[in-house]
Amino acid sequence: MEQQRKKRILYLASAITVGVGLLAGWFLWSRRGLKTVQATRVTRQDVTAIVTASGEIRPEDYVHLSASAFGRIVEIRVKEGEPVRKGQALAQLEAVQPAADVRAQQAQVQASETDVQSAAAAVESMQANVKTAEAALARARAQFERSRQDFVRAQSLSEEKLISRSSFEQAKADYDVAMAAVEEAEARNTQAQAQLQQATAQSATAQERVRQARANLDRLHDVLSKHTFYSPLNGVVTDLPVNVGENVVPGIQNSPGSLLMTIADLSTITAEVLVDETDIAAVQLGQRAEVKVDAFPERPFSGQVTEIGNTAVVRSTGLAAAQSTTSSQQAKDFKVVITLENPDANLRPGLSATAEIVTATRQQALAIPLQALTIRTRRELSLSRPNGNVPAAAPETQADELEGVFIVREGKAFFQPVTTGISGISDIEILTGLQEGDGIVAGSFEILRTLQSGDRVRIEETAANGVRGNF
Repeated sequence: MEQQRKKRILYLASAITVGVGLLAGWFLWSRRGLKTVQATRVTRQDVTAIVTASGEIRPEDYVHLSASAFGRIVEIRVKEGEPVRKGQALAQLEAVQPAADVRAQQAQVQASETDVQSAAAAVESMQANVKTAEAALARARAQFERSRQDFVRAQSLSEEKLISRSSFEQAKADYDVAMAAVEEAEARNTQAQAQLQQATAQSATAQERVRQARANLDRLHDVLSKHTFYSPLNGVVTDLPVNVGENVVPGIQNSPGSLLMTIADLSTITAEVLVDETDIAAVQLGQRAEVKVDAFPERPFSGQVTEIGNTAVVRSTGLAAAQSTTSSQQAKDFKVVITLENPDANLRPGLSATAEIVTATRQQALAIPLQALTIRTRRELSLSRPNGNVPAAAPETQADELEGVFIVREGKAFFQPVTTGISGISDIEILTGLQEGDGIVAGSFEILRTLQSGDRVRIEETAANGVRGNF
């Protein structure tokens, strides 16, 4: 009896083992080729396209004051962070020699002006001499004419024996004297005219010397002015790298010994960022932007695009592409200026900043997660399992690669080509190919990379809210 009971227990255990084995085998057979995926649904939502770029905070108006003359700093009249007015004296270089040159040239100008006055007096004197000579010439000519008439009359009377020989000779002598007096007066008049011309030329030369002396004085004043520095605008001293007693030299901007200070107008603050060449076409003037400054991580600043550079900048060198000697195949950026609308008083030039420029917005657009979008070639789709949602014959003019998603239908994933619109940070707009509520595969990345149209899938969770859905 006991032996029969043991046999029944043994038969029952064997049957249970066989049943479990058959059940496990059936479960494994039913799951063969089954891929576990994450899924979500196509929804309507606002999609915002954003271009992200990095740069730094800069004032809209600023100037680097650089040395334009050799010299030693003898006075600095401002401190870093101090507000200044346009035209305010900021610093002074040693200027003993330039100041002495100015004084010497001023004396030269005064001497030249005195020469001009003397030359003008000489011209006036010569003009008076010319008038005197002309009057004397006129008088001599009148005397000559009277003497000539007396001589002609005396000659006629002498021929008729009506006057004595002595009277005739006296008339002839008076005529000869009058003729000589005219010649002398003409010579003196010519001499006076020549002296007047000479005095006039000397006066013009003296005036030219004055103009030359004044030009030299202007030049020396300019040299002297380069030893005193004035603020070109209303602003704040944002950088003061020099001290009294240091020597400065003219040179390249911002080179050691050349830069004296930086004056910036902090009333208008901008973020100057570099946008990748692949994104610059989407950036337009007036677009809104949000700027995050590393020094103020909890406070974003709003602004708008006010300037877009037209020249590409080589990323590795920071030079304009036209000036760079490196390969033209290197990555390039374009400068974009964003004017901040709510700048903080503590913002300082040079602070690192990141801008998110809103280039487009779609209200209540069909959208899917970016990671759900994938690419398949026509050859891959032709080798996939049948019943895929891909046209069997596509026009030859279409690209070899198709952009699309995998729709989940009756436990299988089918590739569906789509047309996309703008891309947001995590979502992308769908123009054609999907409808609201469609269930699509959203992950994982490894699954999406190997998934084929028609593959059997098991939904692990929805990527959007973690809740299983009926797909």
